Amino acid sequence: MIVRSLEEITGTEREVRGPTWISRRLLLAKDKIGFSLNDTVVHAGTEIKMWYANHVEAVYVLEGQGELVDDETGEKYRLEPGVMYLVDAHQRHTLRAHTRFRAVCVFDPPLTGREVHDENGAFPLLTEEDR
Repeated sequence: MIVRSLEEITGTEREVRGPTWISRRLLLAKDKIGFSLNDTVVHAGTEIKMWYANHVEAVYVLEGQGELVDDETGEKYRLEPGVMYLVDAHQRHTLRAHTRFRAVCVFDPPLTGREVHDENGAFPLLTEEDR
């Protein structure tokens, strides 16, 4: 059984910061469960262009208001608490946080905890052996 709190991982290597976001990595590849689980905050008024070329991501919105844009089709989706979206076909997409935006994110394959978005908005495919 694994039990963790945000409080205990804040300020540790499990808290990863980007220029517009903070991701608290609750479950990682080294936990050996087949997926990773993040509690992520995106700063109000910011935008992140992403392309998960190596991962599938499910996102469940906990708080805040935002917009998801499918950069391939131009479709826009309103994001608010209770909404879930899944990026399953490696779509290029943009997340716009109108307010402080907090979500739970699940990744497959699991993240190692060291990933940050590259110049294409993708996370590299890392394994525990890459340490």
